[in-house]
Amino acid sequence: MNQDLLKSSLASLERKINLLIGERKSLLTEVEVLKNENADLKASLNKKDEQIGNFQNKIKISKIVNEIDTEDGNASELKRKIDDYIKEIDKCIAHLSK
Repeated sequence: MNQDLLKSSLASLERKINLLIGERKSLLTEVEVLKNENADLKASLNKKDEQIGNFQNKIKISKIVNEIDTEDGNASELKRKIDDYIKEIDKCIAHLSK
């Protein structure tokens, strides 16, 4: 009788171990799927951030163009403004390249 109880306990333990192994495999698969989803979401977020940066640069350039006043004919002032704007654009490009 003691041996039957031992065999029953052993069979129960084996069944539980097999259940745990199956659960572990399932969880590992789920973790892998979630890692892939996370990587995809990060890539998407980076792409959106880049698009936002590009739109912000377009807005800045539009503001710059609207601020340039060429009616007074002051070429040196216009040249200085353009140089300043180019420097600002270079900063933006350097920031986006990071």
